[in-house]
Amino acid sequence: MGREQWKKIWVGSAGNMVEWFDWFVYATFAVYFADSFFPEGNETANLMNTMGIFAVGFFMRPVGGWLLGRIGDRRGRKAALTLTVTLMSASAILIAAAPTYGVAGYGGVAVLLVARLLQGLSVGGEYAASATYLTEASAPHRRGFASSFQYVSMTAGQLIGLGLQIVLQRNMSEAALHSWGWRIPFIVGALGAAIVFYLRRSMLETEVYAESGAAEQEDRGTLKALWQHRREAFLVMALTMGGTVAYYTYTTYLSKFLSKSAGMDKPTASLVSFCALFVFMCIQPLAGLLSDRIGRRPLLITFAVGSTFLTVPIMTMLKHAGTFWPAFGLALLALVVVTGYTSINACVKAELFPTGIRALGVALPYAIANAIFGGTAEYVALWFKKAGIESGFYWYVAGCAAVSLVVYLTMRETRDIDLGRVGAKDADRGSTEPSGATSVTPAS
Repeated sequence: MGREQWKKIWVGSAGNMVEWFDWFVYATFAVYFADSFFPEGNETANLMNTMGIFAVGFFMRPVGGWLLGRIGDRRGRKAALTLTVTLMSASAILIAAAPTYGVAGYGGVAVLLVARLLQGLSVGGEYAASATYLTEASAPHRRGFASSFQYVSMTAGQLIGLGLQIVLQRNMSEAALHSWGWRIPFIVGALGAAIVFYLRRSMLETEVYAESGAAEQEDRGTLKALWQHRREAFLVMALTMGGTVAYYTYTTYLSKFLSKSAGMDKPTASLVSFCALFVFMCIQPLAGLLSDRIGRRPLLITFAVGSTFLTVPIMTMLKHAGTFWPAFGLALLALVVVTGYTSINACVKAELFPTGIRALGVALPYAIANAIFGGTAEYVALWFKKAGIESGFYWYVAGCAAVSLVVYLTMRETRDIDLGRVGAKDADRGSTEPSGATSVTPAS
């Protein structure tokens, strides 16, 4: 790949990294600020309340998916990407400044709630806008590779958050972290989002979008147009189900599971997550390249089979891992399995839809699936734990993967589908010919 291709990948994914840093640090630092906003009850109950607000953010993602997906299809991918990072910056500032229970009672909870609603709006559009941009801006034979950088940037954002947590854990006392240190990552996130805002203002629009005749399509980016592609929309929801539950289980929930269930100290649990996620990040492009050679379905099927049959034994052994190396090996095994989904799901979803409805088609059904399954994964895990049947969550994750497996086995291959198709009349047109995804043009 040449310099221009790498520039497009950087522009399309840098903001995504900051967006997901802001999104994930809420989950990774929740163990430190939960008691500040919910002082009553035991530690698990307080964490459940805090993660309940985390889940609320997911339920705003369908609204953000609809709103920003519509903007992405009608005004361009650049307009949607610029707006998402603005919303995320505002939410990070709110969380950083949120008053604790001792200062404002449940007023602090209200601030957290508003901030998570803004984050939900932002991330609801960010996923689809960046997935669409990376897929459309790449060469036809490198769409899997280019779109894999969405999860590279997502994971990088989470790694930066975890790395910051490790640094703070090693340089601040536990009391200081619980008192005010947890605010630091949200300040960092707000500053990072402000920088990315300026980067995205100069990004280029994709050629596929620029040549699609937006002004000639009145129903572009509308729910009416999406309804004409309802089969693809339901397919996105179904293929997301297993992947998103597994992903959140082995990313945001892993360090909590290791510290709360496996009895590992918090710094070691964070280090396990950090190291496993770093390797996971590095193998995403390799899996994306593989999908460009053999197709998307083989990777998706491999993920679903592995997650269906390995989740229960992996989680069971993780609970008794005890030390760093066994926990790291098991976490890495789980994330290698999940790579079959994460490395290519962005391009698979983008390839299902024509240009005029692509951003909304990816955004809304994906956001709905994430609200139902991804956003509630940690809450469901904690519910099973509080009920005294923690292993029930392992079977829940495996069951969601099994449902997605059925979908992967029956769906069509998307690797060679023509991205240049525009509207409903072209919905089923596929092509093995290279098509409009080789360059970008200046946005107006």
